[in-house]
Amino acid sequence: MKKKELTTNQLIEAAFDLFAEHGLERTSLGMIASKVGITKPSIYYHFSSKEELISRTFDHIFKDHHYDKYFQTDSITKENFIETLYQRGLVMLPDGNKEHFAVLRVLGEFMMLAEREEIYRERLTNMHQEFLNGFRDLLLKGVSYGVVSSQTTDNKAYMLALVIDNISRCMMMKFDMNYQDVWKETVNSVLIEEARAEFQK
Repeated sequence: MKKKELTTNQLIEAAFDLFAEHGLERTSLGMIASKVGITKPSIYYHFSSKEELISRTFDHIFKDHHYDKYFQTDSITKENFIETLYQRGLVMLPDGNKEHFAVLRVLGEFMMLAEREEIYRERLTNMHQEFLNGFRDLLLKGVSYGVVSSQTTDNKAYMLALVIDNISRCMMMKFDMNYQDVWKETVNSVLIEEARAEFQK
């Protein structure tokens, strides 16, 4: 790897760590430069501004955050639909490591930034819409299998996405809750009555 590429990646990683600890606004370019052991002017060799570094950090954090990473819809069958929805939903939740919680903290920073800057509002909206579309398509497959009601499918997709998001935040804040049971109840709520009975076995 070339020195420029290595240093650029180091700057992004350092920026991520500091954004998670101090927030976007309170993290200065000087702090980032100090963390990787270079002078502040050297940052401009890699990024034209703090804004560009923030944008590149966003891309770095969420480059692999796609619905298909968690749910491969084509591999879901009638027999494994319910268990897959439950188990893969759990995979989307934080696993307790510090990096995952750091991502959630930085995501919160970008959500606040999105209130002021349209470009981040659009990027976050597109990311969330991808997951909503994925859940909707998954539920429609469940409808075709006869395990999910055909009514209010879009609302059910929103609910799945919102519950995942809120459980993640509660886990980050160390709320005392059985998040697996909460997710199980959520999955249960989108199933038809006969499928619920099977899921509870």
